[in-house]
Amino acid sequence: MSRRDDEIGDPVDLGALTGLRTGKRSFYPAYVRSNERLERAVEALDGISHALVRRAEGPRALVEAVVRAAAEHLQARWLLFAIADGTLWAARPRFLLLTDNRLIDDVAHLPAEAREQLDVARMRPWEIATQPQVPGLVRAPMALDGEPVGGIVAQPCPDIEVASTDLAVMRVLANQAAVALYNSYLFQDATHLRGRTEQLSAAAAKQARDLAARNAELAETQQRLFAAMQRQALDDERRRIARELHDSVTQYVLSAGMTIEVCRAELATMGPAAAEIADKLSPAKRLTRCAVERLRGAIYALHHSSDEPPAPLPVMLARLSTVHLPSELTVDVQVLGTPTPLSPEAEHSIVRITGEALFNAASHGHACRAIVRLVYEADRVLLTISDDGTGDPVQLRRRMRLSREAASDGRHRGLANMLARADELGGTMTILRARVGGIMLRVEIPLPVAVRGGETDGHP
Repeated sequence: MSRRDDEIGDPVDLGALTGLRTGKRSFYPAYVRSNERLERAVEALDGISHALVRRAEGPRALVEAVVRAAAEHLQARWLLFAIADGTLWAARPRFLLLTDNRLIDDVAHLPAEAREQLDVARMRPWEIATQPQVPGLVRAPMALDGEPVGGIVAQPCPDIEVASTDLAVMRVLANQAAVALYNSYLFQDATHLRGRTEQLSAAAAKQARDLAARNAELAETQQRLFAAMQRQALDDERRRIARELHDSVTQYVLSAGMTIEVCRAELATMGPAAAEIADKLSPAKRLTRCAVERLRGAIYALHHSSDEPPAPLPVMLARLSTVHLPSELTVDVQVLGTPTPLSPEAEHSIVRITGEALFNAASHGHACRAIVRLVYEADRVLLTISDDGTGDPVQLRRRMRLSREAASDGRHRGLANMLARADELGGTMTILRARVGGIMLRVEIPLPVAVRGGETDGHP
């Protein structure tokens, strides 16, 4: 082999290696240009791959990546990417121009030549595929399912020789961009749908919670309404009884007392024997006066119990101490410990036990002072009613035992009622001697309070 052959090589052998068929000595520059074109094609395909995987960033980022990849491949002075009207309606932007490394999506800022090509791509996209190439421009159609949906138009650098492979690269880039835009729309739509589903689920959960809260409020309101209706019925009955006592029974007792007084006055003028009879009528006079006082106290209690609003147990006991009793009984109410809310039934029973005990202390024990002590402890409620009257605890315990054994004979109903109420609450009632001299009624109720029906209240 000659020195020239070593330096330059055999044209036939190089043609076989490179695939270039030329007999000219300029085959090497042609090979270089072909290799450069191949490298640009590979770079463009790499740019396509980078552009098409950016759908998560949204359609705009995808379009920008496609425009930059195409412009880099052609080394274009400007490059226009446009979507035809009525196609890929969710894709934004509808067109994008890259020139001097600037992106333009406003028609008013487009060069005249680029604006003309935009009109073709938007309104007559089929012309890009069917019409011959415009001198100085490169046009590649964009199709989806065989239908034209836009195109890419570029003005390449004058030094670039555009070959058929470059047009093929542009068509691949345009078509893949159409598919990627469509998939991006589906991805964005699915993401939006998923977000909307989550919002609807959260809204449904919130509505369910609101509905449950409103149902609870409605149930509570119905319960209060039912209780109010019951209170109204009781109030009406109390007023009716109070009116009947005032208009009939009290008047009858007053009339009887006046008649006794008149008879006593007449008998006093009829001689010693009649005066003796008049003296015997004095207890009857006192009994009528005591009956009137009791009736007035009952009428007062019936009227004012309906006017007073519901209140905690300590407040109800304080109110009870102000009720007009048959005698001048001073009542001191003491509350120790932290009050524990009880059911209305339990508090009502405790109030009735206290009222009955105070009535007995005033009527039968002739007490002048009473002490009501309510003690809240961790596991029980302790109620004591002490007085300074003349009652005998031994005799009252015997009467209470008799009332338990023969509660239906009509005697000692006050003790029987108090004992029954204590039993209903799961408690005990005992009668002791009070330190102030009279009777001490002691009621111990365990917590939680057991009421009829197996329900409990008080501590959990």
